[in-house]
Amino acid sequence: MLESLLALGGLVLLRDSVEWEGRSLLKALVKKSALCGEQVHVLGCEVSEEEFREGFDSSINSRLVYHDLFRDPLSWSKPGKVLPGGPLEALKALDKRTGSGPVTIALDSLSWLLHHLPCPTLCQTLHALSHQDSCPGDTPPGEQVRVLGLLHEELHGLGPLGALSSLAQTEVTLSGTMGQASAHILYQRPRQRPTHQVDPTTHLTFNLHLSKKEREAKDNLTLPFQFSSEKQQALLRPGLGQATSHIFYEPDAYDDLDQEDPDDDLDV
Repeated sequence: MLESLLALGGLVLLRDSVEWEGRSLLKALVKKSALCGEQVHVLGCEVSEEEFREGFDSSINSRLVYHDLFRDPLSWSKPGKVLPGGPLEALKALDKRTGSGPVTIALDSLSWLLHHLPCPTLCQTLHALSHQDSCPGDTPPGEQVRVLGLLHEELHGLGPLGALSSLAQTEVTLSGTMGQASAHILYQRPRQRPTHQVDPTTHLTFNLHLSKKEREAKDNLTLPFQFSSEKQQALLRPGLGQATSHIFYEPDAYDDLDQEDPDDDLDV
């Protein structure tokens, strides 16, 4: 399962709950990425660095670049020295990494970041961080960026959950029954940009263009609301002593000009 989760780049959303914690899965993915020789950056917010590194041997810990937001999240103790700019600048700084090759960024956790940053700001930063605006083929396979985000879904409403789900390339929802844990994995289809312009009129069953004969017939057609020449002359050059207001009525071919009382069939 770990190999399949790490096969793609983009955002991998790990959704856990009170009953089924997801930090163990996050650490397993971090360990697997480190063993594959990838650069691994960890933004720690909810637990101390010592607690997060616990369980890793020295070879794994030596490959982790840990960014500590847990000890002093707002840089109050040592302003400008630990992580200047707070959570947002710390998150943006992860995109300024050096070196080449695949990179894994672990966020522990997105829930903590959501409580300290506006949801639109966090989503925009994650979008830029995971390079989801790149088409397949733009980024070489050896330089893809993978973002692992732990999310405690019980702490958030449908709005933030839906926004983060729309950004995720892969979603893992942890659950279980009878003490047996399980993981539901959802892979999103990559969004591709069109490579060429498509003519929307290609497969229409009717013609949108007029022939020369059809255009001449259209131009010579007299519409029912157009003034006749007599009416135009009467309006533009009224005679002497003629009233300034007139009612012009041109009967239609289908008008019923019955002179009898139209209501003579009514018993009134």
